[in-house]
Amino acid sequence: MSHQFFFNPYILDNLALPSRGFDVVQDVSEPRLRMYITSRGVKTFFVRKRIKGRDRRVIIGKYPDMDIEDARSAVANVLADAMKKTPVKRKKILFRDFVQMYLKNRVHRTVGTYDKLVRSIDRHLKSLFDKNVSDITVDDIKNTIETIDGAAIAERMYELLASVFRYAIDTGYVKNNPVTGVAKPTQNRRVRPLTKYGLRRLVDAIKDYSDPTVRAAFLMLVYGFAPKTRVFSMQWEDLDFNRYTWGDMPLSDMAIVVLRDLPQDGYWVFPGRGHGHLTDPRLAWARVVENAGIPNLTMDDVYKFMMRRLNWAGDREDLRNNMNDLLDELVNIE
Repeated sequence: MSHQFFFNPYILDNLALPSRGFDVVQDVSEPRLRMYITSRGVKTFFVRKRIKGRDRRVIIGKYPDMDIEDARSAVANVLADAMKKTPVKRKKILFRDFVQMYLKNRVHRTVGTYDKLVRSIDRHLKSLFDKNVSDITVDDIKNTIETIDGAAIAERMYELLASVFRYAIDTGYVKNNPVTGVAKPTQNRRVRPLTKYGLRRLVDAIKDYSDPTVRAAFLMLVYGFAPKTRVFSMQWEDLDFNRYTWGDMPLSDMAIVVLRDLPQDGYWVFPGRGHGHLTDPRLAWARVVENAGIPNLTMDDVYKFMMRRLNWAGDREDLRNNMNDLLDELVNIE
């Protein structure tokens, strides 16, 4: 249940931020008006309404760009607009063209992940491209999903198609979602094998590795609270040992100890072969995790394990303290 109080600038400006995710608060003056508060300090007005059996949350605007009174006044109009029936368009549109419209209006990703999504669509949903959106049937969806190799990819394409056709309903191109008539593919998700005691064994195995560059890079997977691609591409110019920062992120004490022992005689902190940085030392990682007794552990598992346990804070110094506390708890196990 959301916390209720009378919205005013003083209270909203001084709301405590959640440690992770978001909180919801509700206005007493206009009970239909609510606000998201994220762990990064973003505050957004919204309303909730059940439409056609689905709980919808309609964004009104961000605070303080939108005034509180303007948000209250907008509630009635926003709800009225949300309840209007979308007129069904008689003009037909090919699935290929509709997907382009969906990507433009509903998908907000970085360039790399956006391009990856487009490649997946071109590869797995090509059989639907020359069909009109309104003519696609349950059997068309079923046949398309069944031709995809790999349960994980099939599940993602299923969810994407469901989202595309929900957008088609919202824009009036179809009346019903054919994806709902197809059973969702299931996959056996891999259980991540890392525990805090396994992390201690992993750190010990990394410290025993002979190559100093790879050893330091692997330790930074634990101490740096960053994914492997960012760790391996670390640059000296982004590090500030006086302020204990790495770009916009703080550095833990253990990370600083590791980095200060490295020779600062190049562009990359972890140089690879040739003129580039370390990329994917999978053979070295395989030896390390085997020595640690966790043969199925991936480098991404380490990052996700650490970030799930990190108590996020908007203040850089608070976040740095939380990093140090977590490492003391997990790594320095007696």
